[in-house]
Amino acid sequence: MLAATFTTALVGVTAELVRVEADVSFGLPAFRVVGLPDASVRESRDRVRSAIRSAGLEYPPHRITVNLSPADLRKAGSSFDLPIALAVLAAAGQLRPALPSGAVVLGELSLDGRVLPCRGVLPAALTARRAGMSMVMVPLDNVAEAQLVPNLDVRPAASLLEALRELTDPQHAVAASLPRPAAEVIDPPDLVDVRGQSLARRALEIAAAGHHALLFSGPPGAGKSMLARRLPGLLPDWTFDEALEATAIHSAAGLVAPGAGLLVARPFRAPHHTVSMPALVGGGPQPRPGEVSLAHHGVLLLDELPEFERRTLDVLRQPLEDGVVHVARAARSVTFPAGFLLVAAMNPCPCGFLGHPRRPCRCRPGEADRYTARVSGPLRDRIDLSVHVPPVAPDALVGVAAVSESSADVRHRVQAARRRQDERQGRVNSRLTGVGLASLRRDPAVAALLSQAMLQLELSARAVDRVLRVARTVADLEGSAKVARRHVAEALQFRGG
Repeated sequence: MLAATFTTALVGVTAELVRVEADVSFGLPAFRVVGLPDASVRESRDRVRSAIRSAGLEYPPHRITVNLSPADLRKAGSSFDLPIALAVLAAAGQLRPALPSGAVVLGELSLDGRVLPCRGVLPAALTARRAGMSMVMVPLDNVAEAQLVPNLDVRPAASLLEALRELTDPQHAVAASLPRPAAEVIDPPDLVDVRGQSLARRALEIAAAGHHALLFSGPPGAGKSMLARRLPGLLPDWTFDEALEATAIHSAAGLVAPGAGLLVARPFRAPHHTVSMPALVGGGPQPRPGEVSLAHHGVLLLDELPEFERRTLDVLRQPLEDGVVHVARAARSVTFPAGFLLVAAMNPCPCGFLGHPRRPCRCRPGEADRYTARVSGPLRDRIDLSVHVPPVAPDALVGVAAVSESSADVRHRVQAARRRQDERQGRVNSRLTGVGLASLRRDPAVAALLSQAMLQLELSARAVDRVLRVARTVADLEGSAKVARRHVAEALQFRGG
C-alpha cells in the first residue's frame, strides 16, 4: 500500500517542499530510504522502528520503501523522522483516515516515541504557506516559532501518538491555545557610560543613522570595544518583517531556543578572531549561515581586526557591497542574506601603543606597518567611517565631567534620520547608488571639495561615493534636505582615521 505526506528540506536559510512517499509491500523485512538522503536521514529507519514499537503500535514486518521527492535535492537533518513514521503507518493501514493532503510535518523522534525539536521550523512554515498548504505539524517546543506565520493551522506534536491523534481527530486542535513564553528583554549597554571620546560617539551616531561600516583604531584601554558594544542600543526599532527574516535565519542555524518565537532584539554577533571562513560567511558541505548572516538586520563586531586571517576578512567585501553572500557548490548555489552593520576595532600596532602620548611603542621597525597591512586596502576602502580613539583624558575619567548623552537621546535622532531616508528613497543611505549619488554632486562647492580631497587624500572612486553617502547621513541628522559643503567636510574627516 502506498501513502504520502509532505515535509521540507533546508537549503541555506530557506526550505523546499519534499514529498515523503512510503510503500509497504510483501517481501523480506527491510527498510530502505531513497531520494538522496544523508547519513542522518538514513539513520531515521532505526529511530522510526523503535518509536513505533514504543508507542504500542505494530511495526510492519514487510518490505518498506520510503522515497523523498524531488530525488535530486540533498536531504539532511533529523526532521524527517516524524513524516516518515506517519507515512509508514498510513501505508500499513494503521492510520484512519488517510494522511491530510495539505499537511507539512516536521519532527525528530526519540526511541521512546517522543517528538524532539528540530531546526528550520520557521522557514518550513513560510514555505508551507507559500505552497498553499493548510496545516503544519511541528514539535511542541517549536510551536511558538511556527505560529509566527499568519493564516496557517499549526498543530503540536509531543509524541508519535499525539501526532496520530492530531491527524485523526479534527477536534483535537490545541495549538491555538498554547501559551507563548514571555520573552526576556535585556537592555543593551548605554552610551551614558562612555566618558569623553566625542568624535567616536559622533561616528557611532552617524553609523547607526545611515547603516555605515565603522572602524575604531586606538591603544588598549581607550574604549574601542566599549563604544562598539553600544552601537545596537542606537539602532531604531525593527519592523515585524525584519524580525521575521532574522528569526528565520536563526531557525535555520538551530539557534532559536525551544519554546521561543520571534527574536526580541536585533542580533549582535561578536565572533572570535580564530573563526574560520565558512563560520564567518557561511558554507560547509551542507551550506549553513555564517556570522554575517546571523547578524542580518543587526550588528557584527569584529574586535582585534588584524588578528583575523586576512583571507577570511577579504571575503567580507561582497556582503559589505551587496548585503548578500553567494556560496557556490558543485551541486547547488545558495544565497544568504547579510545586511549587517559592521563595527570593527583594532590596535595601531602589535603592542598597541604606537602614537600613545604617555607610553612608548615597543614594536620593532616595520612591525606596525606589517600589522596594519593584515587589513587589506580594498576592505578598508569599503569601511565608511574610520576613527582614531585616543586614550581617555584623566579629567574626563575621574574628574567631575559633564554627564554624557544617553543611548535613548541619540537613538531619537537616529530614528528621525532613518524616517527621512525611508520617505525620500525607501532605503538606508549606505545603499545609495546611481541617480541618488549623482544628485549630491550638483552643488559646485561640494564638487570642488571632493576634487580636492581626491587629490590630497588619494581617494578612490568608491571612497568618494562612500563619502557622499556619509555626508547625506550627516545632513539627515541635521534635518537638512540638501547636502552642503560642511556635511561633506565632516564626512571626509572619517576617511582613514
